[in-house]
Amino acid sequence: MSEEPESLAEGSLISHLLELRERLIRALLAVGVLFAPCAFYANHLFTLVARPLIRMLPRGSHLIATGVAAPFTTPFKLAFFVALVAAMPYVLYQVWAFVAPGLYRHEKRFALPLLVSAIVLFYIGMTFAYFAVFPAMFHFFAATTPKGVAMMTDITQYLDFILVMFFAFGAAFELPVAVVLLVVMNVVTLEKLRSIRGYVLLGVFIVAAFITPPDAVSQSMMAVPMYLLYECGVVMARILVRPKRGSSEDEEQAAAP
Repeated sequence: MSEEPESLAEGSLISHLLELRERLIRALLAVGVLFAPCAFYANHLFTLVARPLIRMLPRGSHLIATGVAAPFTTPFKLAFFVALVAAMPYVLYQVWAFVAPGLYRHEKRFALPLLVSAIVLFYIGMTFAYFAVFPAMFHFFAATTPKGVAMMTDITQYLDFILVMFFAFGAAFELPVAVVLLVVMNVVTLEKLRSIRGYVLLGVFIVAAFITPPDAVSQSMMAVPMYLLYECGVVMARILVRPKRGSSEDEEQAAAP
């Protein structure tokens, strides 16, 4: 018995724009609600974020503020990014609620787990950067400081640096999701992904060399997890694609005379 074709929800352009505005307002309100307590505790948040570097500074060294307004604007800027990252699941839920009516049922079953996985992996990447990469990286920098040079980092430059690193490691941990999407969309095959493992290993080290500071410790701590995540993506793609292939073979056998 054949299933009836699935119909998608339709609406006028004005209705879509009104819904988009409502979703954007909700997302902005969520960021604003979380920003209020983050702004109140902005200095505490900056101290927490700066702890990996402060612990590695030589005795007598400390962070400095070279700008007149930097002691206020830098923690304030950090508070906004913390609120944005904390509200990201709700923001992406609003995006999903806007897009989902235009997707078929099988597309929803596939897209929703990938969206949740992407959020979780991004948070894991940021956590890995804070607890594993930053202490090792700052220890290396402090140990290689020439004699007679006082290591005193400007708080604005430090914040800009760690924000880039947080985003870089969060994005790098999205590699399994990217691999699964490429396979499911038939851009590449599993056999191709297995055959280019050596090129991928070389590529992740090159990418890590461009993103991370020029030291082997930071480069390796990004490249090695990226390659392991690539292998995880290949395994996940094989699990997701296998039922699809099996169902297509069953259909071919049923259609054969």
